Amino acid sequence: MNLKSLTSVAAIAAIGFASCQSETKKASSGDSLTKDSVAVVKLVADSFKKEIDGKQTALYTLKNKNNAEAIFTNYGGRLVSLLIPNKAGKLVDVVVGFKSVNDYEKSTEPYFGATIGRYGNRIAKGKFTLEGKTYSLFTNNGQNTLHGGKKGYQYVVWDAKQVNDHTLELHYLSKDGDENFPGNLDVKVTYTLTDDNELKMDYEAKTDKATPVNLTNHAFFNLNGDGSGEILNHEVQIFADEYTPVDSTLIPSGKIEKVAGTPFDFTKSTTIGARVNDKNEQLTFGKGYDHNYVLNKTKAMNMFHAATVKGDKSGIVMDIYTQEPGLQFYSGNFMQSKNTFKSGAKDDFRTAFAMETQHFPDSPNQPSFPSTILKPGQVYKTSSIYKFSN
Repeated sequence: MNLKSLTSVAAIAAIGFASCQSETKKASSGDSLTKDSVAVVKLVADSFKKEIDGKQTALYTLKNKNNAEAIFTNYGGRLVSLLIPNKAGKLVDVVVGFKSVNDYEKSTEPYFGATIGRYGNRIAKGKFTLEGKTYSLFTNNGQNTLHGGKKGYQYVVWDAKQVNDHTLELHYLSKDGDENFPGNLDVKVTYTLTDDNELKMDYEAKTDKATPVNLTNHAFFNLNGDGSGEILNHEVQIFADEYTPVDSTLIPSGKIEKVAGTPFDFTKSTTIGARVNDKNEQLTFGKGYDHNYVLNKTKAMNMFHAATVKGDKSGIVMDIYTQEPGLQFYSGNFMQSKNTFKSGAKDDFRTAFAMETQHFPDSPNQPSFPSTILKPGQVYKTSSIYKFSN
């Protein structure tokens, strides 16, 4: 946080509780502190204007009748901010992120809020064989390829069209050979903020050659607010009786195992921190939770109910619904205090979590997993919803 921001926050804090009450209506513009949540930071549109790879970046704001806001940049198709009312009616920014496009460019963590592709999660040793041909991808996660490779979709400038106050359409043509993936992949992602405080994500893609596709969004959440500290007391329920155990490089073994009797059992609501430090080989491999859950297909919202998460301080509840078979739960284990969030706080260890709706990791090399191969003439189409209540 710069000197000007520090001075502003200090001045506001000195005014006291009565003044906070009088400023309640300004919460959405980020100028107030509340008793039970951190300040919401007002983003400056000019800080997101830049030419990258010959294309213009910008900031886009979606709003609903509840004063909720979802703010995106087309650099990486990123969700920058998500303002949701807490149990006291104050707006809380439940997505951690940065104050400028420059901060996203230089971040040591490349995936904050990004639309992920062409293949979300890991592909073993950066290789897969398709229709008799072996493809070698750039390895950017040890010996493996993660989230699309060296220049995944988090680094591209998407073509953006704000349809109305509720809806943003993003488009990207990933050309044949992009990161060594086959086929021209035409991708459209539609983000919608509904009046029911739902952030809906609709993905669509077509190809002219058979190719693996696994699209998702990599928002990092803290339901107590950006900069509010650790997420270990968030309560989590995941509607999955099984998960896919991994090796030391976080590649699935191919087995599907029961969560019962393990620290991975979130079939009943449990805090993230309850067992994250248990002595367990899988937790050691992931430095915590960084695993794919096999959803048990509990039906809700005409989708699968994937998970429910509750912020212990804010009272905000996030329900995740999806058409995907898996959910990658990541407990912020690789956050290293190297970047500064828009709140002024560092991205400290386990101060945010991710829950990515997707197909299973390394599916192109795992014949027993649901297929991720998209062929010419087919349409990749999938939707997920993050619904907020209190």
